[in-house]
Amino acid sequence: MRLDLERTLAYHGAPALAGIKPADMIAWGSPEVCGSPFFLRYCRQLARRGIQLRVLRAGCPRCLLLVYRPDRLERQLADPAVRALLKWEGYPVEQGLEAMLKALSRRLAGEEFPHEVGLFLGYPPEDVVGFCLHQGRDYKLSGCWKVYSDVERARQCFHRYSLCRDALCRRLRTGQALAQVFRVA
Repeated sequence: MRLDLERTLAYHGAPALAGIKPADMIAWGSPEVCGSPFFLRYCRQLARRGIQLRVLRAGCPRCLLLVYRPDRLERQLADPAVRALLKWEGYPVEQGLEAMLKALSRRLAGEEFPHEVGLFLGYPPEDVVGFCLHQGRDYKLSGCWKVYSDVERARQCFHRYSLCRDALCRRLRTGQALAQVFRVA
């Protein structure tokens, strides 16, 4: 189970684990697994390395997990453009990270997918707005997200994320565990 979780985290969450992206959202495990002693121990182990792994939604068949470094995510959410959009969407921006993550979790449990989740994941605000305005169509580039603004900046970002993922997956294939890769400085 540990190898499956680590491989999933490395492949889908490497940029957030490395701190070059504020967060990544990952579908993994059943609600039972995401509440198991193994999973909770693993979360504590990552937390000692400054990495949080949070269950945003414990639905079937998979849980939605958020992997993030709190300081990096707080900086992202403090950006004035991000903050204004989240406030517009009804997020409690004055109440801090924990309150906003709880609000995101409630929205993910709702009927409609909250596209503002992209703001938590580090997508440019103008691309999140573009996605909503164009209903996911008429984008200039598609990669980690649909790009409506600065294509070259997004292309460079996608490349950096890919390099990060490849490097982390390579280290896991050599037998290292994530806890070994991300030691406390």
